[in-house]
Parts: sequence; C-alpha cells; structure tokens
Amino acid sequence: MGLNTFKKSERLCSKKLIKELFDKGSSFYIYPFKVFYNPNKRLDELHQVLFSVPKRNFKKAVDRNLIKRRMREAYRLNKQTINNSKPKLIAYIYTPKEILDYHQIEKKLKISLERLLEKDISI
Repeated sequence: MGLNTFKKSERLCSKKLIKELFDKGSSFYIYPFKVFYNPNKRLDELHQVLFSVPKRNFKKAVDRNLIKRRMREAYRLNKQTINNSKPKLIAYIYTPKEILDYHQIEKKLKISLERLLEKDISI
C-alpha cells in the first residue's frame, strides 16, 4: 500500500544536486518532456525527482501548478518501473505551450521511465 507514495525524500530540493544534474547530467526529449538524469551519488537514497513548468510558457501560477500536479501524480503511480534500478537524479521539464490532459502526460511519462530503465541497463 505504501508503494504509491511520493515522500519529501523523493523530491529533488538540494540546489547543489540540481546544479550538478543540469551541469553534468545527460538528457533526452520525449514530447512533452525534456528529461535530465544523472546517477545519484548517495547510494542509500531513492530516485530524486524534480518537476518544472516554465513561467515563460504559462504566466498563471494556477496553470503551472495544475501541470505539476498531473506530472507528480503520473510519476507517483508509475515509479515502480524504475524502483529496482540504480538511484538517479531526474528532472522533468514540461515544454509545450498548451495544457495537456492527464492521460497524455501519464502515457509519455511511462515511456520516459522505460527509457530511463534502458539507459540504466546499458551503462
């Protein structure tokens, strides 16, 4: 039952780790996300995830928060795909200029998680 949670320890909050992720990490693009990832140096930790929606594309905070809620929920329900892989720092950046519905976001987030799992196997 506790598997589908998204705790504070799973959120990427450290400015130092975020800077390292964007400076040294790898990335790929799956519409509607630009995904950055990097191995998490602390092996005792879980995957840490950051969700971002640019203010340039969505001026209203209500719209940005709606998209981030949808992204977090899709991740929360599908994160078991990558739970057995090496811990990573992951950042999802939402790129389109329109608000997509939850089902589209979830479908693409599942694909990105599978791709992250493939990258983990190939390393």
